[in-house]
Amino acid sequence: MPLLRRYTPHLVLALGAAVMLLPFYWMVLTSLRSPAEIFDISLWPIPQEFSAPRNYGRATDIVPMARFMLNGVIVCAGILIVQVLTAVPAAYALAKLRFPGRRLMFALVVAALCVPMQALALPLFVGLAKAKLLNTYFALMAPFFLSVFAIFLFRQSFRSYPDEIIEAARLDGFSELEICWRLVLRGSLPVLAAFSIFSVVAHWNDLYWPLIVVRDTALAPPPLGMLYFSDAESGADYGALMAGATIITAPMVLCFLLARRHFIAGITMTGIK
Repeated sequence: MPLLRRYTPHLVLALGAAVMLLPFYWMVLTSLRSPAEIFDISLWPIPQEFSAPRNYGRATDIVPMARFMLNGVIVCAGILIVQVLTAVPAAYALAKLRFPGRRLMFALVVAALCVPMQALALPLFVGLAKAKLLNTYFALMAPFFLSVFAIFLFRQSFRSYPDEIIEAARLDGFSELEICWRLVLRGSLPVLAAFSIFSVVAHWNDLYWPLIVVRDTALAPPPLGMLYFSDAESGADYGALMAGATIITAPMVLCFLLARRHFIAGITMTGIK
């Protein structure tokens, strides 16, 4: 019985992980198979005919995969930089400064978390169209420059920063911005890493908004680029299609694996579980 109690949770978690990882395993496996084996239901990891060079070669030849990846880097980096620049001071003010309406503003931040992107898509599209900014990098990034989730996440972390250190810094002549960026944020680097992963993964995988505002293939981020790839292939060459999906997914998996400790520590520090 003690052994059963000890290992049952691990067994349940392992089964859950296997279920979650199965689509990714099938994607990679399909990218290695020949067209004759695509619909083979076997999960054996070694295909009868190793077709990875052909599939990955076609994935990079048929569409500008490198351009899609570069667009994803530009869009995700631009959004993340502006999100941090706007969210960190706002979160510091809500966590450590005393001013009228502070609780109301935080309540509005929490309420804004409940508003889906789809509800704002039409007015944002109309505004960008009238400003003649559609089909640009700015149109891809602008709706996400202000992240209420980032404000909430950083605010929860900043609340635990000792007030005594902040008061000592003020006595030493530090400005509020210096305290915010040089002291408080430095003590919340795991939270910054956690939010960076959230932001990059969300916008790297975003298809809804790019599908609305982008018509030029040269500006397409990875998910939209996969649609162009699918059109070009007419849904026939699934091996090459899965090879393209693997290329697009690999950077996000690698980023998470490299930053997983900071990610877990950041979530723990904010009290969100």
